[in-house]
Amino acid sequence: MAETYQSTTDDLLASFEVGVLVLTMNRPERRNALSRAMLQEMARLLEMAEADTDVRTVVLTGAGGAFCAGGDVRAMAEGDPSDTGIDDAIHRQRISQRATAGRLHKMPKPTLAVLPGAAAGAGLALALSCDLRIAAAGAVLTTAFAKVGFSGDYGGTYFLSQLVGTAKAREMYFLSDRYLAEDARDMGIVNRVVDAESLMDEAMALARRLADGPPIAYRYMKENLNRALGGDPLDCMDLEVTHHVHAGFTEDHRNAVQAFLDKRPPVFKGR
Repeated sequence: MAETYQSTTDDLLASFEVGVLVLTMNRPERRNALSRAMLQEMARLLEMAEADTDVRTVVLTGAGGAFCAGGDVRAMAEGDPSDTGIDDAIHRQRISQRATAGRLHKMPKPTLAVLPGAAAGAGLALALSCDLRIAAAGAVLTTAFAKVGFSGDYGGTYFLSQLVGTAKAREMYFLSDRYLAEDARDMGIVNRVVDAESLMDEAMALARRLADGPPIAYRYMKENLNRALGGDPLDCMDLEVTHHVHAGFTEDHRNAVQAFLDKRPPVFKGR
């Protein structure tokens, strides 16, 4: 079984043991910022895991002391949005979001995000799409999008609104402030905060406890809980990425990305 879950890219590591599939985002030099290879492989392995009855729990984490910084801002600065049409970009990202954050949220088995450090932007959204979150003390969470002139993607607006309510979610998106894991726990975003040294031990103990639980009952519990939220998260994600990609074609976004790299405050002109 372990051989089945060998990753085809160094950007995402995979390991399987005793009912638990662990996916580790592995670009520590970029704080595990998302790459196309990482997302494609995550989608492939999650699809396999959903259908595999031997996988009872899925864990998503990051290497090198971070969870995921979200989109790769440096790659954004180097790219040209005009290289890809808006409709093609929206379609591609809709597929990616549904196959990653959407599948983590809807697959009929428990999913657990383990945050050793920073979770920002789409990285935070991926963590929010999981059923449970456990974080290292002092880990930082932020939506980040407003700082680079983006509106948000990977379901973060839906998941965060469900966890903290619409007023707090709006504050967190509009201001893009940074929150420590302890604050996130108090707001109901993170389930547990533990010392960094014991994070993976505690996370794997929780994952194995879930893997030893009743899979059929969990399947129905998760469907019941998701239906209780109201609305459809995939529809929300589709609209979210449409707005997000459109924002990526603005002058404000391009200027904000350069300001981020230059370590200076962005100036937004509304165009």
